[in-house]
Amino acid sequence: MALWSKLWRAYRGRLRRRYLLLRAIRRRRRLTVVVDRTAQIGPESILLFATIRNEDARLDHFLKHYRALGVDHFLIVDNESNDGSREMLELAPDVSLWRTGASYRLHRFGLDWLTWLMFRYGHNHWCLTVDADELLIYPYHDTRPLAALTGWLDRIGQRVYPAMMLELYPRGPIEAQHYTPGEDPTALLCWFDAGNYTILRQEKTRALWIQGGPRARMFFADRPRHAPTLTKLPLVRWNRRWVYLNSTHSMLPERLNECYDQRGGEAPSGLLLHTKFLPQVVGKAAEEKRRREHFGRPEIFDGYYDGLIASPDFWTPHSRRLSGWRALEALGLMSRGGWL
Repeated sequence: MALWSKLWRAYRGRLRRRYLLLRAIRRRRRLTVVVDRTAQIGPESILLFATIRNEDARLDHFLKHYRALGVDHFLIVDNESNDGSREMLELAPDVSLWRTGASYRLHRFGLDWLTWLMFRYGHNHWCLTVDADELLIYPYHDTRPLAALTGWLDRIGQRVYPAMMLELYPRGPIEAQHYTPGEDPTALLCWFDAGNYTILRQEKTRALWIQGGPRARMFFADRPRHAPTLTKLPLVRWNRRWVYLNSTHSMLPERLNECYDQRGGEAPSGLLLHTKFLPQVVGKAAEEKRRREHFGRPEIFDGYYDGLIASPDFWTPHSRRLSGWRALEALGLMSRGGWL
């Protein structure tokens, strides 16, 4: 790429980043504090940011999982839950909570709200940004806390830790399963696709784009480029000048997206266990189709929602049963990348 093209691209990226930051700062007024415990945040606290709506079924395990990993404080935006989620979070001693009734879609699918909170509270902290149905795991996560991982990342000078979203599903029709709120969802959702993934590099952002898994196989076989993107950048040593560009799939400045090895080796990476396909997803799919808040062009995904409403069975004889992180690493789905 010619030098002038690189300079122009960098300039446009700076303008875009400043616009998104200013937009988030202006839209902070859409947030109302429910409970503010941010005084608990210390200089080395690991923070988690999330936007939720009606996640009562999985919130208890979500908090337990991330507390066990070593998250020190949760900063959560509730977008009009009516199932008891907000009341539950209000009582949690390590949660600061905001609420809003504004449109999730028109606020960059919640990113406007989280960008402001990260600008205000996340600077120079290791920050996790995840959905309520995403459980981060990484090599040695069962014996080493997040602080061990982030300490190593600091030592090697890596500020972004990527993770592929690994979509989990049960055996049998989704709605026929039984799940008790508070249980570990991976006890029920214990199957995954091991190898039907495609990877390409997005020239515009320099990010890797991974697609595949059960939703691509079941709902997007005839249009694979519309399948959900599985690449995410959930764990970042945050700087208030940075922004997520679209969900946590990519960031600005663009250089932050190049957290993979381009010389044929393996860079460190984890997995986000995606627990979307609990039995409750059938009713949620009908609600999401009606609300039309989850995609830039919702009408394109009506068939996808109809497929979920029909309570599909994702299981095939080629499905793999979830086991420990070493088996996932052996399949090439995550990597230690030099962390021993």
